[in-house]
Amino acid sequence: MGSGGAGKHTAEFFRRRDEWRKHPMLGNQLRHATPGLGIALVAFGIYLVGEQVYNRMLAPSHSHSHSHVKAGEH
Repeated sequence: MGSGGAGKHTAEFFRRRDEWRKHPMLGNQLRHATPGLGIALVAFGIYLVGEQVYNRMLAPSHSHSHSHVKAGEH
């Protein structure tokens, strides 16, 4: 008969014990400390991929690099 009251006290005990986990300073600290880091990392990744594509499209092929004539050799 009295087990309903004991369960209520146990639940309250654990609720008070876990309140620190919901404190605003403990949740998402890194996200609040660096608000633009995620966007910056995505933008930097897109820049790196774009630079690689750009360099591969405009890089001279190896067959053309050997055909240049030096200024002293005619």
